[in-house]
Amino acid sequence: MTATLLVLNGPNINMLGTRQPELYGHETLADVEALCQRQGEARGLAIDFRQTNHEGELIDWLHQARGKVAGVVLNPAAWTHTSVAIRDAILASELPVIEVHISNVHRREAFRHHSYVSDVAVGVICGLGTHGYALAIEHFAKRMVEIA
Repeated sequence: MTATLLVLNGPNINMLGTRQPELYGHETLADVEALCQRQGEARGLAIDFRQTNHEGELIDWLHQARGKVAGVVLNPAAWTHTSVAIRDAILASELPVIEVHISNVHRREAFRHHSYVSDVAVGVICGLGTHGYALAIEHFAKRMVEIA
């Protein structure tokens, strides 16, 4: 049975490639999904890739994933800095989560320096562009081999 990783993206990530390319690059959300699918396939993992601009939907996805996926790669986007509800949903899911950000949030506005997700995530990757998704998937694949 193939293990599945859930890759979740928060608000405005659907605008990748056109929104502030100086910060986020020119890759689109479809490019990121293709990258994640290739990385998952190369590591023997199924990838369930999703994006939403609705906080409650992301919370529902985390709840539904409990006990069904091996882990979550999460780019909470702006909700990183505002959502206690997403933090609580991560805890309720009891799933390992890697927080991913395309830009280096610590080189940006001061309000972006705080994350409600980081302290409940197993790891944080930021500032490495979309390659951060591939690194998160690679980590989960390595982690699963070590557990087996």
